[in-house]
Amino acid sequence: MVKKILVTGGAGFIGSAVVRHLINDTNHSVVNLDKLTYAGNLESLSSISGNSRYSFEKVDICDADEVKRVFNTHQPDIIMHLAAESHVDRSIDGPGEFIQTNVVGTYTLLEQARAYWAALDGDKRDCFKFHHISTDEVYGDLTHPDEVTPDTELPLFTETTPYAPSSPYSASKASSDQLVRSWLRTYKLPTLVTNCSNNYGPYHFPEKLIPLVILNALAGKPLPVYGKGNQIRDWLYVEDHARALVLVALEGKIGETYNIGGHNEKQNIEVVQTICSILDEVEPRDGKYAQQITYVQDRPGHDMRYAIDASKIQRELGWTPQETFESGIRKTVEWYLNNEGWWKAVLDGSYQGERLGMAG
Repeated sequence: MVKKILVTGGAGFIGSAVVRHLINDTNHSVVNLDKLTYAGNLESLSSISGNSRYSFEKVDICDADEVKRVFNTHQPDIIMHLAAESHVDRSIDGPGEFIQTNVVGTYTLLEQARAYWAALDGDKRDCFKFHHISTDEVYGDLTHPDEVTPDTELPLFTETTPYAPSSPYSASKASSDQLVRSWLRTYKLPTLVTNCSNNYGPYHFPEKLIPLVILNALAGKPLPVYGKGNQIRDWLYVEDHARALVLVALEGKIGETYNIGGHNEKQNIEVVQTICSILDEVEPRDGKYAQQITYVQDRPGHDMRYAIDASKIQRELGWTPQETFESGIRKTVEWYLNNEGWWKAVLDGSYQGERLGMAG
Protein backbone atom coordinates (compact mmCIF):
# COMPACT_ATOMS: atom_id res chain seq x y z
CA MET A 1 0.00 0.00 0.00
CA VAL A 2 1.34 3.42 -0.97
CA LYS A 3 1.94 5.66 2.05
CA LYS A 4 2.36 9.36 2.60
CA ILE A 5 5.41 9.78 4.83
CA LEU A 6 6.24 12.98 6.70
CA VAL A 7 10.00 13.28 7.23
CA THR A 8 11.12 15.90 9.74
CA GLY A 9 14.63 17.18 9.12
CA GLY A 10 14.45 15.98 5.55
CA ALA A 11 16.94 18.58 4.32
CA GLY A 12 19.62 17.35 6.71
CA PHE A 13 22.31 14.76 6.08
CA ILE A 14 20.44 11.58 7.04
CA GLY A 15 17.00 13.03 6.34
CA SER A 16 17.87 13.94 2.76
CA ALA A 17 19.18 10.41 2.18
CA VAL A 18 15.85 9.04 3.45
CA VAL A 19 13.88 11.39 1.18
CA ARG A 20 16.00 10.53 -1.88
CA HIS A 21 15.60 6.81 -1.17
CA LEU A 22 11.82 7.10 -0.77
CA ILE A 23 11.42 9.04 -4.02
CA ASN A 24 13.97 7.12 -6.10
CA ASP A 25 13.39 3.58 -4.86
CA THR A 26 9.76 3.37 -3.65
CA ASN A 27 6.31 4.54 -4.74
CA HIS A 28 5.56 6.38 -1.49
CA SER A 29 4.94 10.13 -1.25
CA VAL A 30 7.08 12.37 0.95
CA VAL A 31 6.44 15.59 2.84
CA ASN A 32 9.73 17.11 3.95
CA LEU A 33 9.35 19.31 7.04
CA ASP A 34 12.54 21.23 7.82
CA LYS A 35 13.42 24.49 9.54
CA LEU A 36 16.49 24.91 7.29
CA THR A 37 19.01 25.66 10.01
CA TYR A 38 22.72 25.84 9.12
CA ALA A 39 22.84 22.08 8.47
CA GLY A 40 19.66 21.91 6.36
CA ASN A 41 20.32 22.22 2.64
CA LEU A 42 17.71 21.86 -0.08
CA GLU A 43 20.52 21.48 -2.62
CA SER A 44 20.91 17.97 -1.21
CA LEU A 45 17.47 17.26 -2.71
CA SER A 46 17.85 19.01 -6.05
CA SER A 47 17.71 15.71 -7.92
CA ILE A 48 14.15 14.97 -6.72
CA SER A 49 12.75 18.44 -5.96
CA GLY A 50 10.47 18.47 -9.01
CA ASN A 51 8.97 15.05 -8.37
CA SER A 52 5.17 15.04 -8.03
CA ARG A 53 5.40 12.74 -4.98
CA TYR A 54 7.58 15.22 -3.07
CA SER A 55 6.61 18.40 -1.22
CA PHE A 56 8.46 20.69 1.15
CA GLU A 57 7.30 22.64 4.20
CA LYS A 58 9.65 25.11 5.92
CA VAL A 59 8.52 24.63 9.52
CA ASP A 60 10.11 24.56 12.97
CA ILE A 61 9.04 21.44 14.90
CA CYS A 62 8.71 23.63 18.00
CA ASP A 63 5.90 25.61 16.32
CA ALA A 64 2.80 23.67 17.33
CA ASP A 65 0.39 25.61 15.11
CA GLU A 66 2.51 25.08 12.00
CA VAL A 67 3.04 21.39 12.76
CA LYS A 68 -0.72 21.00 13.21
CA ARG A 69 -1.33 22.74 9.89
CA VAL A 70 1.10 20.41 8.09
CA PHE A 71 -0.55 17.32 9.60
CA ASN A 72 -4.03 18.48 8.66
CA THR A 73 -3.00 19.60 5.17
CA HIS A 74 -0.98 16.56 4.13
CA GLN A 75 -2.65 13.78 6.18
CA PRO A 76 0.48 11.62 6.61
CA ASP A 77 0.35 7.90 7.32
CA ILE A 78 3.81 7.71 8.90
CA ILE A 79 5.97 10.24 10.74
CA MET A 80 9.74 9.74 10.45
CA HIS A 81 11.22 12.14 12.99
CA LEU A 82 14.85 13.00 12.17
CA ALA A 83 14.89 16.75 12.90
CA ALA A 84 17.52 17.39 15.56
CA GLU A 85 20.57 19.32 16.56
CA SER A 86 23.23 16.62 16.28
CA HIS A 87 26.80 17.87 16.72
CA VAL A 88 28.41 17.07 20.09
CA ASP A 89 30.90 19.94 19.86
CA ARG A 90 28.11 22.47 19.23
CA SER A 91 26.17 21.06 22.18
CA ILE A 92 29.14 21.77 24.43
CA ASP A 93 29.24 25.38 23.26
CA GLY A 94 25.46 25.94 23.33
CA PRO A 95 23.38 23.23 25.02
CA GLY A 96 20.20 25.31 25.10
CA GLU A 97 19.51 24.91 21.38
CA PHE A 98 19.78 21.14 21.77
CA ILE A 99 17.28 21.07 24.62
CA GLN A 100 14.90 23.27 22.64
CA THR A 101 15.00 21.33 19.37
CA ASN A 102 15.59 17.78 20.55
CA VAL A 103 13.44 17.77 23.70
CA VAL A 104 10.85 20.55 23.33
CA GLY A 105 10.61 19.97 19.57
CA THR A 106 10.03 16.24 20.00
CA TYR A 107 7.42 16.90 22.69
CA THR A 108 5.61 19.35 20.39
CA LEU A 109 5.68 16.89 17.52
CA LEU A 110 4.39 14.07 19.74
CA GLU A 111 1.49 16.13 21.02
CA GLN A 112 0.44 17.25 17.55
CA ALA A 113 0.82 13.70 16.25
CA ARG A 114 -1.32 12.42 19.12
CA ALA A 115 -4.11 14.91 18.38
CA TYR A 116 -3.94 14.15 14.66
CA TRP A 117 -3.93 10.37 15.19
CA ALA A 118 -6.83 10.52 17.66
CA ALA A 119 -8.99 12.14 14.98
CA LEU A 120 -8.25 9.47 12.36
CA ASP A 121 -10.68 6.67 11.51
CA GLY A 122 -10.46 3.07 10.39
CA ASP A 123 -7.42 1.73 8.58
CA LYS A 124 -5.71 5.12 8.52
CA ARG A 125 -5.75 5.23 12.31
CA ASP A 126 -4.80 1.56 12.66
CA CYS A 127 -1.80 1.87 10.31
CA PHE A 128 -0.39 5.17 11.62
CA LYS A 129 3.18 5.10 12.96
CA PHE A 130 5.52 7.58 14.63
CA HIS A 131 9.13 6.53 13.98
CA HIS A 132 11.70 8.35 16.10
CA ILE A 133 15.29 8.28 14.83
CA SER A 134 18.03 8.49 17.48
CA THR A 135 21.70 7.73 18.11
CA ASP A 136 23.89 5.15 19.82
CA GLU A 137 25.43 7.98 21.85
CA VAL A 138 22.52 7.75 24.31
CA TYR A 139 24.11 4.54 25.62
CA GLY A 140 27.31 6.28 26.70
CA ASP A 141 30.78 4.77 26.67
CA LEU A 142 31.79 1.15 25.99
CA THR A 143 34.85 -0.75 27.11
CA HIS A 144 37.82 0.06 24.87
CA PRO A 145 40.32 -2.61 23.70
CA ASP A 146 43.11 -0.66 25.46
CA GLU A 147 41.37 -1.33 28.79
CA VAL A 148 41.29 -5.14 28.64
CA THR A 149 43.38 -8.14 27.71
CA PRO A 150 43.34 -9.17 24.02
CA ASP A 151 41.25 -12.29 24.69
CA THR A 152 38.44 -10.38 26.41
CA GLU A 153 35.17 -10.19 24.50
CA LEU A 154 34.21 -6.56 24.09
CA PRO A 155 30.60 -5.51 24.78
CA LEU A 156 28.24 -4.06 22.15
CA PHE A 157 25.23 -1.79 22.47
CA THR A 158 21.98 -3.75 22.34
CA GLU A 159 18.42 -2.46 22.40
CA THR A 160 18.32 -3.07 26.17
CA THR A 161 21.61 -1.36 27.08
CA PRO A 162 20.94 1.18 29.87
CA TYR A 163 21.20 4.83 28.89
CA ALA A 164 24.24 6.76 30.14
CA PRO A 165 24.64 9.86 27.93
CA SER A 166 27.84 11.88 28.27
CA SER A 167 27.22 15.13 26.36
CA PRO A 168 24.40 17.68 26.20
CA TYR A 169 23.66 16.33 22.72
CA SER A 170 23.34 12.69 23.76
CA ALA A 171 21.41 13.66 26.90
CA SER A 172 18.91 15.61 24.81
CA LYS A 173 18.47 12.65 22.46
CA ALA A 174 18.08 10.27 25.39
CA SER A 175 15.36 12.57 26.73
CA SER A 176 13.56 12.59 23.38
CA ASP A 177 13.75 8.78 23.13
CA GLN A 178 12.10 8.42 26.52
CA LEU A 179 9.40 10.93 25.66
CA VAL A 180 8.53 8.88 22.59
CA ARG A 181 8.32 5.67 24.59
CA SER A 182 6.20 7.32 27.27
CA TRP A 183 3.70 8.59 24.68
CA LEU A 184 3.25 4.97 23.63
CA ARG A 185 2.87 3.73 27.19
CA THR A 186 0.59 6.50 28.42
CA TYR A 187 -1.36 7.57 25.34
CA LYS A 188 -1.00 4.44 23.15
CA LEU A 189 0.48 6.54 20.33
CA PRO A 190 1.99 3.91 17.98
CA THR A 191 5.72 4.64 18.15
CA LEU A 192 9.01 2.97 17.23
CA VAL A 193 12.60 4.01 18.00
CA THR A 194 15.85 3.38 16.12
CA ASN A 195 19.35 4.09 17.42
CA CYS A 196 22.15 4.28 14.86
CA SER A 197 25.93 4.37 14.83
CA ASN A 198 28.03 7.13 13.21
CA ASN A 199 26.86 7.93 9.70
CA TYR A 200 29.03 9.07 6.79
CA GLY A 201 28.58 9.59 3.07
CA PRO A 202 27.49 12.21 0.50
CA TYR A 203 25.99 15.57 1.51
CA HIS A 204 27.50 15.47 5.02
CA PHE A 205 27.90 18.89 6.65
CA PRO A 206 31.67 19.47 7.06
CA GLU A 207 31.71 20.00 10.83
CA LYS A 208 31.82 16.20 11.23
CA LEU A 209 35.05 14.19 11.13
CA ILE A 210 34.98 12.55 7.69
CA PRO A 211 33.91 15.50 5.51
CA LEU A 212 36.09 17.87 7.54
CA VAL A 213 39.16 15.68 6.97
CA ILE A 214 38.43 15.33 3.23
CA LEU A 215 37.99 19.05 2.67
CA ASN A 216 40.87 20.12 4.93
CA ALA A 217 43.13 17.65 3.14
CA LEU A 218 42.20 19.08 -0.25
CA ALA A 219 42.75 22.62 1.04
CA GLY A 220 46.17 21.80 2.51
CA LYS A 221 44.94 22.52 6.04
CA PRO A 222 45.73 20.56 9.23
CA LEU A 223 43.72 17.38 9.76
CA PRO A 224 42.67 17.65 13.42
CA VAL A 225 42.66 14.40 15.40
CA TYR A 226 41.32 14.61 18.96
CA GLY A 227 43.61 13.27 21.68
CA LYS A 228 45.44 10.15 20.53
CA GLY A 229 42.86 9.41 17.84
CA ASN A 230 42.10 6.04 19.43
CA GLN A 231 38.38 6.69 19.93
CA ILE A 232 36.40 3.91 18.26
CA ARG A 233 33.20 4.36 16.28
CA ASP A 234 31.05 1.96 14.28
CA TRP A 235 30.71 3.57 10.84
CA LEU A 236 27.45 3.29 8.88
CA TYR A 237 27.10 4.45 5.27
CA VAL A 238 24.19 6.89 5.16
CA GLU A 239 22.40 5.21 2.26
CA ASP A 240 22.47 1.88 4.12
CA HIS A 241 20.97 3.71 7.09
CA ALA A 242 18.26 5.27 4.92
CA ARG A 243 17.23 1.81 3.67
CA ALA A 244 17.06 0.55 7.24
CA LEU A 245 14.99 3.49 8.44
CA VAL A 246 12.39 3.12 5.69
CA LEU A 247 12.22 -0.61 6.35
CA VAL A 248 11.56 0.01 10.06
CA ALA A 249 8.98 2.70 9.29
CA LEU A 250 7.08 0.36 6.99
CA GLU A 251 7.55 -3.03 8.64
CA GLY A 252 8.81 -2.44 12.18
CA LYS A 253 6.71 -3.57 15.12
CA ILE A 254 5.07 -0.89 17.25
CA GLY A 255 6.83 -0.40 20.59
CA GLU A 256 10.10 -1.93 19.42
CA THR A 257 13.58 -0.43 19.33
CA TYR A 258 15.99 -1.36 16.54
CA ASN A 259 19.72 -0.68 16.66
CA ILE A 260 21.28 0.06 13.26
CA GLY A 261 25.04 -0.31 12.82
CA GLY A 262 27.54 -0.70 10.02
CA HIS A 263 29.64 -3.55 11.49
CA ASN A 264 32.68 -1.29 10.98
CA GLU A 265 34.51 -0.45 14.20
CA LYS A 266 37.41 1.88 13.42
CA GLN A 267 39.65 4.14 15.45
CA ASN A 268 39.40 7.78 14.42
CA ILE A 269 43.07 7.81 13.42
CA GLU A 270 42.43 4.79 11.13
CA VAL A 271 39.60 6.69 9.46
CA VAL A 272 41.80 9.72 8.85
CA GLN A 273 44.67 7.62 7.53
CA THR A 274 42.31 5.74 5.18
CA ILE A 275 41.02 9.00 3.73
CA CYS A 276 44.59 10.18 3.22
CA SER A 277 45.53 6.97 1.43
CA ILE A 278 42.55 7.21 -0.94
CA LEU A 279 43.36 10.84 -1.70
CA ASP A 280 47.01 9.91 -2.37
CA GLU A 281 45.65 7.51 -5.01
CA VAL A 282 42.82 9.48 -6.64
CA GLU A 283 44.03 13.08 -6.16
CA PRO A 284 47.84 12.77 -5.98
CA ARG A 285 50.14 15.71 -5.33
CA ASP A 286 53.62 16.34 -3.98
CA GLY A 287 53.88 14.85 -0.50
CA LYS A 288 51.46 12.61 1.35
CA TYR A 289 48.16 13.87 2.75
CA ALA A 290 48.92 12.13 6.07
CA GLN A 291 51.62 14.74 6.66
CA GLN A 292 48.78 17.15 7.47
CA ILE A 293 47.56 15.09 10.46
CA THR A 294 47.67 17.19 13.62
CA TYR A 295 46.83 15.96 17.12
CA VAL A 296 44.74 18.46 19.09
CA GLN A 297 43.28 18.74 22.58
CA ASP A 298 40.54 16.19 23.10
CA ARG A 299 36.85 17.06 23.41
CA PRO A 300 35.59 17.43 27.01
CA GLY A 301 33.89 14.22 28.19
CA HIS A 302 34.74 12.35 24.98
CA ASP A 303 33.37 8.78 24.86
CA MET A 304 36.05 6.33 23.81
CA ARG A 305 34.09 3.57 22.10
CA TYR A 306 30.71 2.99 20.49
CA ALA A 307 29.75 -0.30 18.84
CA ILE A 308 26.32 -1.62 17.90
CA ASP A 309 24.87 -5.10 17.89
CA ALA A 310 22.57 -4.90 14.84
CA SER A 311 21.50 -8.54 14.93
CA LYS A 312 17.89 -7.75 15.87
CA ILE A 313 17.11 -5.72 12.74
CA GLN A 314 18.84 -8.36 10.62
CA ARG A 315 16.97 -11.20 12.29
CA GLU A 316 13.51 -9.60 12.39
CA LEU A 317 13.47 -7.36 9.30
CA GLY A 318 16.22 -8.83 7.11
CA TRP A 319 18.38 -5.70 6.90
CA THR A 320 22.16 -5.77 6.56
CA PRO A 321 24.47 -3.00 5.32
CA GLN A 322 25.48 -3.22 1.67
CA GLU A 323 28.63 -1.13 2.04
CA THR A 324 31.81 -2.11 3.82
CA PHE A 325 33.76 0.76 5.33
CA GLU A 326 36.32 0.40 2.55
CA SER A 327 33.73 0.69 -0.23
CA GLY A 328 31.70 3.39 1.51
CA ILE A 329 34.60 5.65 2.38
CA ARG A 330 35.92 5.47 -1.19
CA LYS A 331 32.48 6.44 -2.53
CA THR A 332 32.40 9.29 -0.03
CA VAL A 333 35.80 10.70 -0.96
CA GLU A 334 34.98 10.47 -4.66
CA TRP A 335 31.63 12.20 -4.09
CA TYR A 336 33.32 15.20 -2.47
CA LEU A 337 35.84 15.36 -5.30
CA ASN A 338 33.00 15.37 -7.84
CA ASN A 339 30.66 17.77 -6.03
CA GLU A 340 32.78 20.80 -5.31
CA GLY A 341 29.86 23.15 -5.96
CA TRP A 342 27.81 21.67 -3.11
CA TRP A 343 30.48 21.84 -0.42
CA LYS A 344 31.93 25.19 -1.52
CA ALA A 345 28.50 26.74 -1.08
CA VAL A 346 28.32 25.22 2.41
CA LEU A 347 31.75 26.55 3.36
CA ASP A 348 30.80 30.00 2.09
CA GLY A 349 28.01 30.04 4.67
CA SER A 350 28.14 30.10 8.48
CA TYR A 351 30.87 27.48 8.92
CA GLN A 352 34.44 27.53 7.58
CA GLY A 353 35.84 24.44 9.29
CA GLU A 354 36.74 26.04 12.63
CA ARG A 355 37.16 24.03 15.84
CA LEU A 356 34.05 23.87 18.03
CA GLY A 357 33.31 22.46 21.47
CA MET A 358 36.22 23.83 23.50
CA ALA A 359 34.06 25.15 26.35
CA GLY A 360 34.63 23.52 29.72
